[in-house]
Amino acid sequence: MTTKQEIQLFESKKVRTVWDSETEQWYFSVVDVVEVLTDSVNPTDYIKK
Repeated sequence: MTTKQEIQLFESKKVRTVWDSETEQWYFSVVDVVEVLTDSVNPTDYIKK
């Protein structure tokens, strides 16, 4: 299995990603995605609530 880690930018905010070449899929950090979509100061607390 070959993986490649990258930082993607979405509206100038960083989203951590990993590419799995075996399954040919991207995996995204949920915390980073929530932060981008909600503009939350603390996305972990936002997920908990």
